[in-house]
Amino acid sequence: MIKRTIFAGFGGQGVLLMGYVLSHGAMHKGLNVTYFPSYGAEMRGGTANCTVTLSDKKIASPVASSPDILVAMNYPSLEKFESAVAKKGLIFLNTSLINENPSRSDVEVIRVPTLELARETGSDRAINMVMIGALCAKSGLLSAADAMMGMEAALKGKEKFFNLNRKGIERGFALINENQ
Repeated sequence: MIKRTIFAGFGGQGVLLMGYVLSHGAMHKGLNVTYFPSYGAEMRGGTANCTVTLSDKKIASPVASSPDILVAMNYPSLEKFESAVAKKGLIFLNTSLINENPSRSDVEVIRVPTLELARETGSDRAINMVMIGALCAKSGLLSAADAMMGMEAALKGKEKFFNLNRKGIERGFALINENQ
């Protein structure tokens, strides 16, 4: 098993943290992981993306020229990475910012209203955790428990944010479970 995921959006949306949570959760699960971040010179408002590769075997390269999963947190990210997604791949759209549809019909699109769902948890800041929860639930890459462990490892030293982020992950899982 090898799965490649690209997380992409504006700086400040927690794109790199989503990749970090997935990476830590996968390591906790015993998988091999590569995490390859990329971001512009300006942090907030600039572009940010990261590639996470998970495998039960050794990983030859952190580059994902044909990712299985794309998480697009804004429209420019959808435009930039949509064509690279493997056939029958998954595209997660942050529908709080993206009204457009992907142009491809050979991928499955999962629409996640991150802001609205994050507000249900009590904070707009949980949008990235809602998305990582939805991704893990739909893809089966991590269980809710593994995702929580990944979040706690990624945010070690920032325990005051654990409860909010747990709620975000749980809401993302619930969205997928409600729609299956």
